[in-house]
Amino acid sequence: YRFAPPPGTLTMLERKLGGDTIIHPWTPIDEISPHLVRAVIAAEDSRFCLHGGIDFDAVEKALEEARDGKGRRGASTVSQQTVKNVFLWQGGGWFRKGVEAPLTLLGDFVWGKRRTMELYLNVAEWGDGYFGAEAAAQGRFGKSAKNLSKDEAALLAAVLPSPEKWRAVNPGPYVRGRASM
Repeated sequence: YRFAPPPGTLTMLERKLGGDTIIHPWTPIDEISPHLVRAVIAAEDSRFCLHGGIDFDAVEKALEEARDGKGRRGASTVSQQTVKNVFLWQGGGWFRKGVEAPLTLLGDFVWGKRRTMELYLNVAEWGDGYFGAEAAAQGRFGKSAKNLSKDEAALLAAVLPSPEKWRAVNPGPYVRGRASM
């Protein structure tokens, strides 16, 4: 997938086999609003440009909090989520993380940051069968991903952790709060 778009993901296949409609147009990163790129980095992986695929500082903090019983902090980077979405399955667990880690380091090295972000923005699930930024922008705001405003981009990025639960259009207080960060 260094040069060609992936035909789909296991999540898309799972949804399709479950009877859902999948909307997944591929959109080159140059045709996606830079507001969305920045919003995704801010919401999902603020150190995206600084790490080699895995944010070991975030992993260490998450492990410390888990040991101390202080909750569940996520430590997955955009690079890890991209590898998971493109090559692996959605379920958690140590086995998947063990498979994901070396693939993430390799993927980040081979793809680079720009291609990793392009892949992420095209395979991320945004709810209601929308996969990718273009499908989400059209489905949620009736416009191209290239024409998303800063606020629309922030709302889309805010729902990424749980796109089946949260909505970018008519969002609740939690999504509004995430989008305003």
